[in-house]
Amino acid sequence: MACDLSTGRTVPCKDVVGGIKAVYFANYGDLGAITYDVTNTDAIDSFGGTPTAYQYDVKGNSSFEQTITSSRENGTTFFEQTLNLTFTKLDKATHKELKLMAYGRPHVFVEDYNGNIFVMGLLHGAEVTGGTIVTGAAMGDLSGYTLTLSAQEQVPANFLDADLATAGVTVSGTQINP
Repeated sequence: MACDLSTGRTVPCKDVVGGIKAVYFANYGDLGAITYDVTNTDAIDSFGGTPTAYQYDVKGNSSFEQTITSSRENGTTFFEQTLNLTFTKLDKATHKELKLMAYGRPHVFVEDYNGNIFVMGLLHGAEVTGGTIVTGAAMGDLSGYTLTLSAQEQVPANFLDADLATAGVTVSGTQINP
């Protein structure tokens, strides 16, 4: 049967850290054909399209979480992918891009501090489901943006087997510098 277990897992070393280093947004549908690792179909080798990804650096207060929803009664399982982002400083250019992001449903590459890159919204894209544009009340409060993106996929977010360039993704050299 295809869902039989095939291996176990020992307690790993304590050599990882939490947190997101950067996120990269690609327009929905630009990834093209997906080439998976031959021996590990949970990892992606490359994309057949000509996707361009737009890099957003983040620092603290951002997270990526995947929730498993499985129903024995319905015979279904899916993975809810949730990305919470905080961008500091309000500016016109970011304002415009986040508005466009909310209108679309981009594919999102999430890079963590352990060198992993996950592909969120691989088949169905990711939707902006909430967020805030906030000036803060006190001097030390956030003046910036919070954003929540969600995606529902049949499998957890795939690992990218290489860096973005090797996978065929062009990272745009243009960045907002507020």
